[in-house]
Amino acid sequence: MSTRQALDRLTANLEESMGVRGGGDARPVLAPVPAKRDAGRRPLRNVGRLTIDQVVPDPDQPRVEFSEDALERLALSIREKGQLSPIRVRWSDRLEKWLIISGERRWRAARRASLPDIECYFHEAELTPSEILEQQLIENLLREDLRPVEEARAFSSLMGINGWTGKEVADALRVHPSRVSRALALLRLPGPVQERVNAGEIPARAAYEISKLPDPAAQAALAERAAAEGLSHQDAARAVRQRRGKPKPPARMTRNAFTGPGAWKVVVTGPVKGGYPEIEQALLLALNEVRERIRTGRKPD
Repeated sequence: MSTRQALDRLTANLEESMGVRGGGDARPVLAPVPAKRDAGRRPLRNVGRLTIDQVVPDPDQPRVEFSEDALERLALSIREKGQLSPIRVRWSDRLEKWLIISGERRWRAARRASLPDIECYFHEAELTPSEILEQQLIENLLREDLRPVEEARAFSSLMGINGWTGKEVADALRVHPSRVSRALALLRLPGPVQERVNAGEIPARAAYEISKLPDPAAQAALAERAAAEGLSHQDAARAVRQRRGKPKPPARMTRNAFTGPGAWKVVVTGPVKGGYPEIEQALLLALNEVRERIRTGRKPD
């Protein structure tokens, strides 16, 4: 290759990188104006910054209530340290906006902190309504951000969208089936009682016991008592048995007690005869549950 050919090729490469197009007109032809969905995006297309008003909450997000105190604390942290992790968004052709898949709390706090823009991870692939709801549920369940009835409604929505059973919902979200069944039971409560559960006036586990009453009026009456007297899960279960005329459950057929340090004692009971292998398995499951409650900051009943 001659020197002239090398220079011509280099010039062509430079012009191409500057947006110059070939043709009779030697004037540079600039690249077209980017589409709305491409504004704010970087060459690495799945990350970038968007102005706050380019992002909106998903109207079908299962979480609808946010703690004002928690938002204010997060906004203060964002003012001091900036946004530490991006939110996940997807494009809406109908709204010509980016809808939040996960991170609405961070978006709200960023607005409160008066940030002009926000770091985003762009989800390019098409998502079905079920996939969107699953991702939002998993995000909230991992942080335990959903209120009890919000969680129940989200489980119910997944069942309706996919024709799933409660067990299939549990398998998809990697949660225990009992969590799904207890949550769904809350939807049998009257609306005002559900609101008190979401507000934290009635513990979710106590509300689950109250849901076992067949009469909505009886449910409302016991819920009123639970809120006024602060009934625990055990108190509510006892009150439900009394109202339904059920005797106290019979003594278990297997019962073993193990002493621990100080005055602590661990008692393992079962409805059938069992040996130490079954007892060991029960203790291991209980230990995993205790560790999970420690990790999530849950207080003992």
